[in-house]
Amino acid sequence: MHYISRLLKSLAIFLALAGGCTGAAGAAEIRVLSAGAIEPGLKAAAAAFEKQTGHGVRITFNTAPELRKRMAGPSDFDVVIAPPAVVTDLAAASRLAEVRANVGRVGVGVAVREGVPLPDVASVQALRASMLAADSLVFNRASTGIYLEGLLQKMDINAQVEGKTTRYSDGAAVMEHVIRGKGREIGFGATTEILLYRDKGLKLVGPLPADVQNYTSYTAAPLASSRQPALAQEFVVFLSSAVAKPLFVAAGVTD
Repeated sequence: MHYISRLLKSLAIFLALAGGCTGAAGAAEIRVLSAGAIEPGLKAAAAAFEKQTGHGVRITFNTAPELRKRMAGPSDFDVVIAPPAVVTDLAAASRLAEVRANVGRVGVGVAVREGVPLPDVASVQALRASMLAADSLVFNRASTGIYLEGLLQKMDINAQVEGKTTRYSDGAAVMEHVIRGKGREIGFGATTEILLYRDKGLKLVGPLPADVQNYTSYTAAPLASSRQPALAQEFVVFLSSAVAKPLFVAAGVTD
């Protein structure tokens, strides 16, 4: 009788441990390669997805040019989130599954360090004058920077500000430069990136004037080579859900 009791107890423990192992084995992780401009909103959405599903999300952020380089060869990512041009190229190369989700769009903002007089950016003419008066202009070499190059040429001040322009490979370096500045530095970047540094000594002056504003849209898609195709698709669909959308909006990513 005692033998049977011990046997039943051992069996119960085994089943409990087996059940725990099954639960752990059932949890999976997907790898996401994303453009950096949507970082705050995507991190919040990924955390909500993890809480809802029990699966993990590991995210790598890059600028759009670097993202293209990362995707030029074989990839072990499950989902990519990028501007439409990058997504179109990947789709043409048969790198993506059919599912797509519009994550949102991000505009360009103007930033200065906390405590300095705010430049006037309310109109195109005011922005032009503020750029000319600034000690330096700081922006990246990615999507925002490429647009700023063209804008300076349209404003016909490219030659006048070229000598006081500093460029970085990514938005984080731009923000750090402006925060450490000593004069009248004006930084430009995705509004989401600027907001990310508002507690670190950076001030969002405002968006570019509506007449010259530039929005970059971001689309999510599962990779055809994903190791977790069903979960990758589930995550992409989640990004445009009623749960995720407010998280993106709160972080400055709009429809």
